[in-house]
Formats: sequence, structure tokens, C-alpha cells
Amino acid sequence: MSRTQNLHRKFMSGVEERNKGEPEFIQAVHEFSDTVIPFIEEHPQYREESILERMTEPDRIIIFRVCWEDDEGNICTNRAWRVQFNNSIGPYKGGLRFHPSVNQSILKFLGFEQTFKNSLTTLPMGGAKGGSNFDPKGKSDREVMRFCQSMMTELARHIGEHTDVPAGDIGVGAREISYLFGRYKQITNRFTGAITGKGLSFGGSLVRTEATGYGCVYFAQEMLNHKGDALEGKRCLVSGSGNVAIYTIEKARALGAKVVSASDSGGYIYDPDGIDEEKLAWLKDLKETRRGRIQEYAEHFNCEFHGGQRPWALPADVAFPCATQNEISEHDAKTLLANGISVVCEGANMPTELAGAYRFTKAGILYAPSKAANAGGVAVSGLEQSQNALRLSWTREEVDAKLREIMRKIHTQCVTWGSTPGDPIIDYVKGANIAGFLKVADAMVAYGCV
Repeated sequence: MSRTQNLHRKFMSGVEERNKGEPEFIQAVHEFSDTVIPFIEEHPQYREESILERMTEPDRIIIFRVCWEDDEGNICTNRAWRVQFNNSIGPYKGGLRFHPSVNQSILKFLGFEQTFKNSLTTLPMGGAKGGSNFDPKGKSDREVMRFCQSMMTELARHIGEHTDVPAGDIGVGAREISYLFGRYKQITNRFTGAITGKGLSFGGSLVRTEATGYGCVYFAQEMLNHKGDALEGKRCLVSGSGNVAIYTIEKARALGAKVVSASDSGGYIYDPDGIDEEKLAWLKDLKETRRGRIQEYAEHFNCEFHGGQRPWALPADVAFPCATQNEISEHDAKTLLANGISVVCEGANMPTELAGAYRFTKAGILYAPSKAANAGGVAVSGLEQSQNALRLSWTREEVDAKLREIMRKIHTQCVTWGSTPGDPIIDYVKGANIAGFLKVADAMVAYGCV
């Protein structure tokens, strides 16, 4: 065992001891530290300041109860969190997630990843994440409103445009953001950019809904362009059918690719003819308006539906995992590679298990980790903050151009730090981790022991 391997094992042993019962957070730290520890060994100023140990402890975690009344008059109670992970380079920034699976481990992993994702955008944003085990599915608008208002009553005292700026995530869309911001505005008597993802009529930004999906596709195109290739003509797999997946499909189509799959928790559809403009419009209505199931797409367009499965057994050129964390196992990774996948670009947060990620890296394919590939959403959230501060709105074309430029800059950073002299293969995981680490680490060193 090498010195750096021994250091990594010792470091992770401490992380696991301090964070028992938090597998998602431990996984995120393991993936990050595996490439950053060798870099720290070459730059002892970071080791001397114990930067990695400090980075893996959140600044604070706020836990609180949320009591609300359902339509039958029953009082319900949920748990909510805000994990303010690191504000070394700017106010805390990160989404809110409403889902029964939400727990402290998941929010810590998301906040940790968000820190370096935000660093990569080059915008002045720290990392945070929050949410609740509340499930908005099946709830009426009034029930969701009452929950959001009750949650914001407590959350408002911990956020603000110069302190912490939440946004949406899984289960928190335009409806939820509107209720949350309305309550925040009432409590504080201030109209500020304290929440992003707002409606266009009250301070939102164009392209915010599309940003994560568009940015993911832009990053894939950058990787291919770097090799003298393009997305045009490529057969693509997309998982999920939420915002990220839908707008990944939309932008991939616009760049000439054929997308043959989409999924939800019930299974996936396989459409060998590709999801064209008409089908995508129908899918948007299904998911965004009618809140239906992906199986209905298969029934409507007479294509295959595979219940309880993910689309990773299908042959394709490019995979865009856009559903949720750990949706690609090591077995799935081996299957994708065997079926000809040459690009994996992560639209969801940490959608590949560690063993699967190592398979992709070892195979030398173009593999973009989520902290780089799905940074488009938070990038446009940052642009929304800028527009709010300036009291103006940029056009769709202006925001989209800024998004493309940010994704290009992220790709450049990954290439810079993921390249090895004499080796044509870019290690995008290493590149993203080191590039994201540096900006935050340098700020922490400058501040001293705080």
C-alpha cells in the first residue's frame, strides 16, 4: 500500500467514526478525498492547516420540526434541516429537497458536493443544502402551501441574500418556491433575492428551469469537442423525467442526438425511434401538469415499458443519469461499458456508486462527475441572485450564453487539473475535485483558524 493510500484509509477511518450511519455522506467524502489527498501531499500548506479535515465538517446543521394541518384538519409533523456546509467563498447556496427519503446523511452529502460545485462555477457562492421528509406527492395545493409556510416560519431566521440563499431540488418546484418566498417576504417585510427559482413575475430568471439539464448537455458537448467529436448523431440514454431529465432531452435533441429512454420510480420507457419534439411536449405535460407516470408514455406512443428497472441495459453512445443518487451500480456500469457507452455525464447528484465510478474512470471513457456536469442549475441560480441585486432581468439569450460560458469554464478547469503529461485521457473526476477544492481551500487558509 502506498503512502497516499494509507493516508486516505486513515482519513476515511476518522470520517466514518465521526459520521456513523451516514453512508451517502461518507461515500461523497471518499470519492472526493481519494483524488484530493495526493494533491494535498504535494502542497503541504493545506495539510499543515488541516484543510480537508475542516472541509468535511459542516459549519452548522439546523434541525427543526414543521407542524402543519392537512385538509381534514389533522395536525401533521415533519422534520426539516438546513445544512450550512461552507461559506468561505460566498453566502451559502443550495437547494431544498422534499422527499420521504430525506435525512441528515443525504443533506450532508449534497451540501458537501454543493461546496465544490459552486466553487467550479467561479461565482461567489458557498455550499449548503436543506429539506424535509415531507412528501408533496398526493398533497393538495393548500396542504403544500400550509407546509411551506410553516417551514419558512423557522427557516427565515437562518437565511437571507447575504447569508444563505436556498433554491429548489427534488420535490421543490415552482409551486413550493412561490409559497416559501411569499412567506419569507411576509415575515421579513423585505423583497430580496433570498430564494432563487422564483417565478418570472417576481424576480426569477429565464432559463432557470432548464439550466441543470441544458448545462449537463453543454458539458457533454465540451468533452466531445475536446476530442474532435460532437453530440450530433449519438444515441443517448436519459434516466428520470423531472426537470433535469426533460431539459437534458430537449437540449440533446437540439444538438442532433437521439434520446431513446426516460424513467421514473415505476420503471423506464424505451422508444427506439427517439423522443421527438411532439413526444417531449407530451412528456412535459404528463410530468409537469398532470403529474402522471412514465408508463403512460409507453401506452400512448406504443413503445416498451420496463417496470421496476432502469435503462442502463440498453445499447447507446451516451448516458445521462438524471434521476437520483446511486442509480448506477457497478453491475450497471459494466453493462453500459459492454454495450458501447463512451460518455457518461451526470445530471443527478452522485448518481453512480463508487465502484461504478471507478469502472468508468478505469475504462478511460469521458466520465463527467455531477459536481461538474450538473452545475448549470446553481450557476443560473447565481445569475438570478445577480439580477435581483441589480434590479434587472436579462434576456433568455443572455442567460443561456452566460450558462454556456460557465460550463465551458468548468470544463477548462477539469481539463487543467485532470490532465497527466503524455496521457491523452482526461480524468474529469480528479480535475473537478482539485479545481473545486483549490478556491475554497485558499480562502480557508487566508482566513486562518476559524
